[in-house]
Amino acid sequence: MKTKILVTGANGQLAKCIKDLEPNFLNFNISFKNSSELDIANPNQVSDVFKSNKFDWCINCAAYTNVEKAETETEKAFKINQLGIKNIALACGDYNTKLIHVSTDFVFDGKSPEAYTEKDEPNPINVYGLSKLKGEKELQSILNEYFIIRTSWLYSEYGSNFLKTMLKLAETKREINVVSDQIGTPTYAKDLANIILNIIKSDIKKYGIYNYSNQGETSWYDFASEIFKICKASIKVKPITASNYPTLAKRPKFSVLDKTKIKNTFNISIPHWKDSLEIAIKNLNG
Repeated sequence: MKTKILVTGANGQLAKCIKDLEPNFLNFNISFKNSSELDIANPNQVSDVFKSNKFDWCINCAAYTNVEKAETETEKAFKINQLGIKNIALACGDYNTKLIHVSTDFVFDGKSPEAYTEKDEPNPINVYGLSKLKGEKELQSILNEYFIIRTSWLYSEYGSNFLKTMLKLAETKREINVVSDQIGTPTYAKDLANIILNIIKSDIKKYGIYNYSNQGETSWYDFASEIFKICKASIKVKPITASNYPTLAKRPKFSVLDKTKIKNTFNISIPHWKDSLEIAIKNLNG
C-alpha cells in the first residue's frame, strides 16, 4: 500500500521541489495543497482536509516567510507561523499523521562563535524568527511523532529567492552592493526536498529537531559573487556591512547550522553549497 503524504504550501519553492522529485518515490501518494485549498490558519479547513484523506505523513511547507514585512505584518506572521502550525499539529494528532515541519536558522541570535547544533538555545532577534520558534513550541507541546528541520538561506529555480534576484539584477545593473558581514549557508531547496522524502522512506523513528543546509559557509557577498562567476555575468559586486544596508528586521550575523546529527542518523552525505548552486543554475538555464 502506498504511503499517503500531504504537502502544504504547494505554491512555495520547497513544495515545488518535492513535486519535481515525486517520480523518484513510487511508493508515495502525495497530495499537494496550496493556501487557497488549505489555509493552515483555518482550523476547520485543516480538520476537513485531514478527516477526508487519512494521511500517513504531513510535510508542512506552508509559512509566512517575508522576514522584512513580518516586522509590520506581525499578526499575519504569527497567525500562519504559530497558530497555523498549532492547527496542523492538532490535526496530525487527531488523525494519527506524522509531521515534518520546516523551520529556520533565524530562531538563533547569531552570537555563537561556532555552528549551531540542535541543542543550542534559540533566541530570535526578529519577528519572523520568533513566529517560527513559537510554531516549533506549539508543535512540540502537541505531538510526539514529528521532525522539525531547521534550514537556512533557501533558494531554487522557483519563487522569489536570492539566486533569482541576483540573476535579475545582472540583466540590468553593472554594479551592486551586497552585505559581507552576515555569515550562513545557502541551501538548495531540491536537496532539502530530497532528504525530507528520504526521511519518510527510511522509516527511522528518531523524532525531534534536525538541522539541514548544504555544506560550507559563506557571506551574502560571496554567495552573489559565486552566482555571477558561474553565470559568467559581467557585473561588479561591492562588499558592504549590514550597517550600511539598514533593514527593519535585524538579521543574525552568523547562522551556520551543524549537520552532524542528520548525517549520522540518516546516513546521508550533504553536497557543498557551491556544487548545488551550479546544478540549480544549470536547471534555470534549461
